[in-house]
Amino acid sequence: MPDKIKAVFLDRDGVLNHEMGDYIRRFEDFKVLDNFDALKTLQDRGYMLLVATNQGGLAKGWYTEEELAKMHNHLKQVYQDHGVEITDFFYCPHHPNFTGDCDCRKPKPGLLLQGIEKYNIDSSKSYFIGDRERDVEAGTAAGIKGILIDSDQPISTVLDQIA
Repeated sequence: MPDKIKAVFLDRDGVLNHEMGDYIRRFEDFKVLDNFDALKTLQDRGYMLLVATNQGGLAKGWYTEEELAKMHNHLKQVYQDHGVEITDFFYCPHHPNFTGDCDCRKPKPGLLLQGIEKYNIDSSKSYFIGDRERDVEAGTAAGIKGILIDSDQPISTVLDQIA
């Protein structure tokens, strides 16, 4: 069996793109943050980069899967243009007020567990960087060390917390 790999999971809004408060509903409002060097450093240290994001605006009908895909494709391309490979996106399309309970909406660990399973990730050597307490809780529940940052805080400021 191949060796397990290490990964850094990243929340999306407020970590990889500018936090807008509620939901980013339109591609025009989607502004990528400059965390290129920090993520390149993590990638060079051997970490796979994955995104785990709640997207309850889908359940609310505030934007479509197509609009979300457009944002994610753009995010992936902008980072790729700076030498950073975001391997995959895991998102929860549910919202408790509209679709009831699910196992993927953070603080539940479902999104992270999907990534761990799909890519044979060693959770004990992996991290989750997020700007909400629920991100850290989801990481802990999945056996991953959570790192809490402020919204739009440069990831470079927490690189020393990652082995």
